[in-house]
This record gives sequence, C-alpha cells and structure tokens, in this order.
Amino acid sequence: MPQQAAGWSARLSDWWGIDSGWERVPADPARAYRRDLWLGAAFVVVSVLGTELARSFGYFEDESAPTWLLYLLAAVGAAPLAWRRRFPLVVLSVVYLHFLVVGLTVPMVTVLVPLQVVYFVALFSAVAWARDRQAMALVVGAALLAMFGWLTWQIAVGAGIDGIVEQMGLADEQPGLVDPGMAFTVYNLLVNFAYFYGAVVAGQLMWHGARRREQLEEQAATIERQAAELQRQAVVTERLRIARELHDVVAHHVSVIGIQAAAARRMLAGDPASAAAPLATIEVESREAVTQMRGLLGTLRGIDDGEVPAGGRAPEPGLADVPALADDSGLDVEVRVVADPGAVEAVPAPVGLSLYRTAQEALSNVRKHSTARSARVVVRVDRCPARRDEPAADRFPHGYAEVEVLDDGRPRPGSTGTGLGLVGVRERVATHGGLAEVGPRATGGYRVRVRLPLPEDSL
Repeated sequence: MPQQAAGWSARLSDWWGIDSGWERVPADPARAYRRDLWLGAAFVVVSVLGTELARSFGYFEDESAPTWLLYLLAAVGAAPLAWRRRFPLVVLSVVYLHFLVVGLTVPMVTVLVPLQVVYFVALFSAVAWARDRQAMALVVGAALLAMFGWLTWQIAVGAGIDGIVEQMGLADEQPGLVDPGMAFTVYNLLVNFAYFYGAVVAGQLMWHGARRREQLEEQAATIERQAAELQRQAVVTERLRIARELHDVVAHHVSVIGIQAAAARRMLAGDPASAAAPLATIEVESREAVTQMRGLLGTLRGIDDGEVPAGGRAPEPGLADVPALADDSGLDVEVRVVADPGAVEAVPAPVGLSLYRTAQEALSNVRKHSTARSARVVVRVDRCPARRDEPAADRFPHGYAEVEVLDDGRPRPGSTGTGLGLVGVRERVATHGGLAEVGPRATGGYRVRVRLPLPEDSL
C-alpha cells in the first residue's frame, strides 16, 4: 500500500508538473500581453452590458444596490483578465476574492453569465499559464476549497434547503424519484464540479500541450544540428578520401613519367628516334594525371561549397580495371584473375575501388622504392562460404575479394616515402573490416595483400 500511494503521488505530481523545471511563457510576450488587455476590455464591456440587460428584464428587481454600483462590480470582476497571462495566479486570487465578497453582499451580480465566464477563464488561465506549479497547486486548491465552501454555506446556512424547496412549490409534492431537497443539492454540486473541474483539466491539458510542443521543437532543433554535424563529418570524410585518391593518382602517374623520362634521356644520346615512344607515354600520362586531378579538385571545390558529391565526376575505377594498371605501369606486370565468370564485375563499387587503389599504390611503390623491374598482380574473388580449416581471422561468411601484388626486388637505397600510401591502404581495410598483409617476403621481395569481405547480396 505505501508503494501504491507513492506511485499515485508521483503520477499526480507529474500530471500537475510540480517537479517540472519548465516554465510556459508566450512565444511573443509583448503581443500576447497586448491581446490580453484587449480581452480584458472586451469582458468589461460585455459584463456591464449584460448587467444592464439583466436589469432591464427585472433581474435586479429585489436588489437595493444602486445601478452604478452594479455596473462597477461587474466591471471590477472582469477587468483583471487583462493580466491573465502576465500574473495568472494573482488574477485568479483577485477574481475569486471578488466572487466571495460580492457573493456575500450582492450575490445576483456573480450569477450573471458574463462573470461566470470570467471566473472560468481566470481558473483556466491560472492552471494553463502559472510558471510556479507548486504555487499554482496551492492557489488553485485554496480557490476550489473556498468556492465549494461558499456553495455549501449558501445551501445549508443561506436560504436553506427547505426554504428553497418551499419557494419552488415542491414542499407538498415530489415530482421525481429523488427527494426535491436532495436532488437540488446534488444537482448544484454536480454543476459546480463540472464547471471547476472542466476549467482545471482544460488548463492543465493546455499546459501539457505547450510543453510537448516545445519539447518537439527542441528535438527538431537537435536533429537539425545533428544532421548538420553529420553532413560536416561526411564532407571531412570525403575530403580525406579524395586526398588519398589524389595521392594515389599523382604517385602513379608521376612515377611512370619519371621512369619514361629516364628511358628517353638514355635513348636520346644513342638512338634519338627510339625516344619517341617514352616521350609519347610521358605525354599520355601527363594528360591523364591532369584530367584526373582536375576532376578530384573540382569535386573538392564542390565540397568546400557544402555539398557532398553524388556522382558529379567520371565513374570510379573498380576491380575489373586492375589489369589496365599493367599497361601504363612502366613495369613488366603479370596480372592473374582467379574468379568465376562475371564475379569480378559484380564486386560492389566501394570494395572494387579500394582494391584498385591498393593495387595502384603497391605498383607505384614498386617503381619508386624497389629495384624490381617486374611484378605480379593476383585478383581473387571467392563466393564460397568460409571453410572450417581456414584461420578464424580469414573467414568471411559471404566470401571475399582480394588483390595481391608481389615483386622480387630489394629496397632502393635512399628511397623513402611519406608513408601516406600504406596509411591509406590500412584505412581502406579498416573501413571494410578486411585483412591486410604488407611487408617483405621470406623468399625476397615485397608483398601487399588485401582481402575485403563481400556482402551477402553482392552477386
């Protein structure tokens, strides 16, 4: 039972927003408070007009108060609504104090329909706009207690139930199943309960709705900021990828140009006519390098403008383009493809591009940093499920694509690189969750082998 009581207490506290640090304020306070002034003025006019109309059909016939006092009491009761959102609890206190005082002296004024609406709006506004929810609960609770206390006093101590029943001509007869006195009492309690409860519930629902809207707006703003951050990260990632590709392109073509330029220089002394072929290769490689760098830099400019490229350049090379690297490598390259028909072309583009760049970087390193004049490139695509006899690290559930570059040379003295190429290889492998073997071979030479997993639906 104590736990159940604590649960109900927590639910009521949450419903009333007692422990909530959120405060409801108008989106445009100046405009909202200006509208409240007009609303208060309108209620004053309607209340005074309603008083005169009621007086004209004899509503105040038995009232001894002067007419000007009736107008004044009606106006004073409605005027506080002009500050209903600026000082909601103060307005509620003033309006309901007016109800009690006037109800004890000139009760016919408080029963006027315009003022009944004023009392409802004051209670509704206090619940909907009070910034201190604990103070709201206390003030509203005190107001309701006072109202129902006044109602009970009016029925029990005022004219009395018997007097009311006698005035209605029901003292000697009972039209319905319920005693007239009891029916009158219960009816008044139900009407007032619906009146006050409706104002409180409507105000609290309005408060919850406003808080929920602000939370949604904050969430939308957070999502927008996160989307902007993700876009920024995508831009940075794309820049890094382009930087790696630019390194691979420059390294590949410049190394070919260097080798062909050296060959042309040696031929010019003995056989100038034979130098035409290396010079033609240099021309082709230069143009290709410029074209590729222009495309990469154009994409980079688009990224600087805040746009992540979505295919604005020429199609990226893939695994099927690896054999073409042998044609312009400046080396004697043997390319071997171990795969079923169509398997190489079906390798997903990101995997194929990573393996292509790996082969390109490896061949460039052979040209620049090795004494080897030949190399062997092996492309493998295996869609068979992982075998139990394979090492656990080499198992991929849906097969793999692999490129391996081998040479038999020795490191060239005085030839050291920046290391960016191997960093790019390892980053690509990590991105795809693959495996990499980079290093000297036990039988001599150097080996670069990269194996990347294939997705389930790649074929």
